[in-house]
Amino acid sequence: MELRRRPVARPLLPPAWRRPASLVLAGCAAVTAALALAFTHQGRADGLDAVVDARIRGGLGRYHGALHLLDGLGGLASVTVLTAALVLACLAARRWRGAVLAGVAVPAAVALTEFALKPLVGRTIRGYACFPSGHATAMFALATTCTVLLAGPSRPRLPGVLRLLLGLGAVLIAATVGIAMVGLGYHYFTDIVAGTAVGIGMVLLTALLIDWAADSLRARRRAGGPPVTSRPDPQSMTGHLVAGEASRRAAGPAT
Repeated sequence: MELRRRPVARPLLPPAWRRPASLVLAGCAAVTAALALAFTHQGRADGLDAVVDARIRGGLGRYHGALHLLDGLGGLASVTVLTAALVLACLAARRWRGAVLAGVAVPAAVALTEFALKPLVGRTIRGYACFPSGHATAMFALATTCTVLLAGPSRPRLPGVLRLLLGLGAVLIAATVGIAMVGLGYHYFTDIVAGTAVGIGMVLLTALLIDWAADSLRARRRAGGPPVTSRPDPQSMTGHLVAGEASRRAAGPAT
């Protein structure tokens, strides 16, 4: 008898990945907290920033056009469009958890940076709040979201090498945007490091919470509801045969 089975929603992070993801999340939180404490209410570069920033600005100072293009790529309008595209792509592929991840994690990371950390830490450059970098936060949140989505099942299926290259490409673009912000003098290097940690950490936290909530809901349904049985498809030949057999049994033996 041919039975129809409801497709099982797969987790964003496979069980084997959840402990490493939790460790990375803890590391991101530690890096952000340590840098925030180190640079609270400062308006200057420390020793590391002074060295790294000078090298980046010295090497990229003549490429102002390209740097400004990268600045625009990490801006609010571009990030909004890219996030919406990810959500729509997940919906088209029926990856509901992925759509929630993209629609929640990226805005949450940006909001945490812009409305909580920047006012709280109070680090400035040229009179503007700069810690953590909003561009780095948004771009690394997008890159991490892409990496998580590429690690799961895709429709159509993509070769593992292609998935790896796409994930690395997303991370490379995010890093390039962060470097461009230093080259333009909008951020210190450690602002980019903190923004990277916030973006990655928020996506991993959201993915872990989504999987935990979905798994808990499924477990409650299994524990509290009757067992789910599949019915034969009445439109299939198998369905007709099963229905006929049931009718004969109900009628009893022929006399």
